[in-house]
Parts: sequence; C-alpha cells; structure tokens
Amino acid sequence: MIQLFHVSKSYDGASQALSDVTFKVDKGEFVFITGPSGAGKSTLLKIIFGAEAPTNGHIILDGRNYYKIPRREVPLLRRRMGFVFQDFKLLLDRTVFENVALSLEVCGAQPSEIKKRVLKMLQYVRLQHRANFPAKAISGGEQQRVAIARALVKEPVIILADEPTGNLDPDLSREILELFKEVNNKGTTVLIATHDAALIEKAGKRKVLLEGGRVA
Repeated sequence: MIQLFHVSKSYDGASQALSDVTFKVDKGEFVFITGPSGAGKSTLLKIIFGAEAPTNGHIILDGRNYYKIPRREVPLLRRRMGFVFQDFKLLLDRTVFENVALSLEVCGAQPSEIKKRVLKMLQYVRLQHRANFPAKAISGGEQQRVAIARALVKEPVIILADEPTGNLDPDLSREILELFKEVNNKGTTVLIATHDAALIEKAGKRKVLLEGGRVA
C-alpha cells in the first residue's frame, strides 16, 4: 500500500530532515512512526500525503509512483487519503457538521449525499449530539474526534495521523486510539506519527523508529 525507497528531504540544501528512508506498509496494516522530537516524523507524513516533495527517492502509493504520475491526477490520489493534524485545523466558527462536510464538498459530493454521510460519520465517532455546535464550543477531545471524522468521511484507503493524541490526557488518548483501531479493523491502512511510548505499547502494533531522519 505504501512503499518508500531511499527517501530524503533537505531544506535550503542544508538542513536534512530525512535521510535514505526505506520501508513498506502493507494494505490494512496499522503502523506507528515514532522517535524523538525533530526525528522527521511529521515531515515523513507530509511527504506521503503530498504536502511536501522529497529531495530524493520514490514513494509508491497503491501501486503508483506518487511523484511520477501526471500532476492533474495528484488530487485524485490524495482524496484516497485522510490526514489528521495534531492541532486539529478545524474552522472554529463553523459547526461540527460543517467541518466534517467540508471534506466532501471539496470532492464535489451532492448535498444530499453529504448530509447522509456526515450524519453517519458523526454517529460513528459518537458526536451526533454535537452536530450543530460551533467547533470552538466543544472540548479538545471532541475536536479531535471531529478532525478524525473529517478525515474518514470521504472513506479513504489510508489514514495518516500526526501526533493525534499530543494535546490529550491519557484517557482521551486511549479513546482516540480505539477509534483508529476500529477504522483499521474495517480494512483502512493506518499510519500514526507519535512519540507517546505508552500509547504504542498499549496498541501492540508494528512501529518504525526514526532517529535523526533515518530509520533506526
């Protein structure tokens, strides 16, 4: 599902964020990317998502070389992925429903389809009772679930999450982990970047350790 071959990333030709990273994530696998702050975890996820380009190397997503396909096809490939940010990146003055719906509106879905899928997804993350609340009026844990719902509502084959429990207490972190495990059990490939050792140990899933931009 995800294959990286000798991927490197440098900034301004000097600062090296990633160096010769090679590993594979199978379809339906749940993998943690871990390592200390500054190890390159976030950069790696951004490169897989296509938000940044590698300086060197190749990335194969679902059988296609991400950086060799025609640029007009890149948005279609990115729609097959969902990204959950550490700082949520919600539109705080919009409702919970509107935040989740945005993901489908960008894809050009019809209003009736959007309503059906958003309400179903909010029920799945147990937030249907918050649908009409402004995002700024709900708790941090609920905001994170909204961010996950927004990523999942377009039914991606890959979920990428960057420190999704970094701002949450241990109980909420476990709750968010269970959500990701449920999604993974339904066949979605899940890749989570985190330095939370307790969370990784509890999950019992494979981990890839980065140190200084390299796979350790």
